Amino acid sequence: MNPDIIAGFTQASMAATLAATAVGCLLGLVVGMIPGMTISTGIIIVLPLTFVLPPDISIALLLGLYVSGMTGGSFSAILLNIPGTPSASATALDGHPMAARGDAGRALGLAITASFIGGVFSFLCLYFIAPLLAELALKFQSPDLFSLVFFGLTIICSFAAQSLVKGLLSALIGLMIVTIGQDPMMGTARFTFDQVNLIAGIHFLTALIGLFAIPQLVDNLSETIREQQGETSAARIQRVLPRLSDLKALRLPVSIGAPVGAFLGILPGAGGPIAAFISYDYAKKLNKRPEKFGDGAPEGIAAPEAANNAVTGGALIPMMTLGIPGDPVTAILIGALLIHGLAPGPLLFLERGDFAYGIIFSFFWANIFNIIIALLGLRLLVKVLAMPKSLLMPIIAILCVIGSYALRNNFFDVYVMFGFGLLGLAMRWLDMPVVPLLLALVLGRPLEEHLRVSLVSSQGDVSIFFTSPFSLFFLVMAAVSVFWSFYMERRTKKTADAPME
Repeated sequence: MNPDIIAGFTQASMAATLAATAVGCLLGLVVGMIPGMTISTGIIIVLPLTFVLPPDISIALLLGLYVSGMTGGSFSAILLNIPGTPSASATALDGHPMAARGDAGRALGLAITASFIGGVFSFLCLYFIAPLLAELALKFQSPDLFSLVFFGLTIICSFAAQSLVKGLLSALIGLMIVTIGQDPMMGTARFTFDQVNLIAGIHFLTALIGLFAIPQLVDNLSETIREQQGETSAARIQRVLPRLSDLKALRLPVSIGAPVGAFLGILPGAGGPIAAFISYDYAKKLNKRPEKFGDGAPEGIAAPEAANNAVTGGALIPMMTLGIPGDPVTAILIGALLIHGLAPGPLLFLERGDFAYGIIFSFFWANIFNIIIALLGLRLLVKVLAMPKSLLMPIIAILCVIGSYALRNNFFDVYVMFGFGLLGLAMRWLDMPVVPLLLALVLGRPLEEHLRVSLVSSQGDVSIFFTSPFSLFFLVMAAVSVFWSFYMERRTKKTADAPME
């Protein structure tokens, strides 16, 4: 057996790493179930705490939060009909009707079990596909890497919003922000406006805290969770472990949701909500009694839950092998790896194979702890839904300020964080997606570096991007992605403008 696999399993199975994974799962379940909070926001708040931890423990903590956050989103969707995460929106369609008729425990048990099966399936995909894809990616040269990063950027913009123009504009803003600081090739300062604090550029995590956390805080100022509703829902929970008849009913929807979620997770930008609703639709079409969907059908809970947890492992595949995040959370995980001096990509398996497999096995343990903590602590966890936001939001705001300052021990970063918070609010009011900007901040620097290196090596000849088969393939895929998005947007508008008969 590959010694890196053994070393990775040993690393992920050490007591400290397992403890960090379990803590991450507990935090993820709490963050996921709180309406208004997102997994991205939760990871950003926790991220500064990992600066003093070893890389393996830090990533294990974040992976636990990532995996369990998906499951936690279904708790509030089922009990309150308020999805804790966007991916849980499909779960609410049948989960809440089942809870409303007194079967809240059964609905939650189905969701937790389906989430576990979907997560384990995506672990197998990650374990078998990631090393093979990394081996292929090692053959890539600078032109190929530029085209790959460009493709990742365009496909994310394409999937990120209903308006492709707004998505591309958001990415353009992100690319402009990346140019602030030192030139990656020459080392000269650019766009710093004689501000010493900008010579090192805009810190990735400072921008993330502002873009995600501040708009969430502002939104939650006008929203409250009714304590009486939370207590009533929690009191209805009786039996949680699924019966044998429920497990039999899970077979078809889970067989649909897990592969769909893993496949769409691999595609950058597709994400959990798309996977959840596609799985729900196919489970309904293939069911013998589709009319029961929407009225508390077990299959309507299992399919989307298996899909959104399978997305997690799928999204880690392009992140680990190509350095391209599959969703906003994996974009933040790339930032966490970079902080610890580890660059995700094919070289990760070559130079730090033990750490790469450690991530894979930490993901496996995250799914194990997810189902254990969710089943055993469910009755206690749902009491978080009764916590008033007037208490929760100030704590989050304080953590945002501390986290921004702790990045470089510079109060200037706190001002930058608030500036990005205003930018995030403006983009939300203008209905502009934040995800393309986020991915531009992640991919902008490697995009520029590979472009510059390729042009220097070819003495300015742009044909170098079209002579390599890998580079040409990714450029064609990028063009298809953009034109297809324009086509679908135009088709959607025509359908909306068509007169009703």
